[in-house]
This record gives sequence, C-alpha cells and structure tokens, in this order.
Amino acid sequence: MRQVAVISALLILGACRQATQSAGQAGGKFAGLDAEILNWRTGILASDPLCKSQAADQKCQSFEVACKAERNVTVEESAKGITAHVVTAMTWSGWDPKLRQPQSGARTVEFTKAGASWTRADHSPVNMDSCADL
Repeated sequence: MRQVAVISALLILGACRQATQSAGQAGGKFAGLDAEILNWRTGILASDPLCKSQAADQKCQSFEVACKAERNVTVEESAKGITAHVVTAMTWSGWDPKLRQPQSGARTVEFTKAGASWTRADHSPVNMDSCADL
C-alpha cells in the first residue's frame, strides 16, 4: 500500500514538472507565458494604488501566482490563429494609503496566444485554488 502512495506522489510531481517546463520551452504551446506573467507583475507595480508608496516597509511584495488554468479555444478562434487561452490569478500585499495599513491585492487576467505573441485582458474573479470561474 505504501509503495502505491509513493508511486502516485512521484507521478503527480512529474506531471507538475512537465507542465512547468512546457510554459518556458521555446516551441511549447505555452512558450513565452512566464515572461508575460512577469510583464504583468511589472505593470501591477507601476499602476496599482497599493504599490504607489516608496517607503521601504510599504512597497508591494509577496507576489504569487495563485492559479493558472487553460481555457478552450473555439473552432472560430483557432481559424483566426489563436492557439491558447490561460486564465491566471495573482495576489500580492501592498500599502493602502487611505487606511494607512497593509492590504492584500488580487487580480485575474486571461492571456491569449496567437502565433508567438501573448495578449492580456482583464478577467472576472475566479476561485483562487482552481482558477474556475465563479
């Protein structure tokens, strides 16, 4: 029984590793997505009200991708060259200048890949564990 649990855990870890690797590979379906998520983080730092403070103890920090989930590409979208949709939710902590206290931030976007390029659009909130629409 214990061997089955160990083998199951190794298979799950292997699947997670493969998904992570494909996000960064040059020719993979999700190639370039990691870089786009970093660009999104940079945009949050530049524009989110919680990230405006320049005081050392009040800067935005603890950025975390809470979830990523692929969405289906329709036949019509595929005909237009769209190859992937990925909904991604990110959380962070920042400083609320009105309340003068730390505050959590969260945002959800949908990345769409056409050719080798990704675009980003706001998305409605999702379940932070599964990225399922609410």
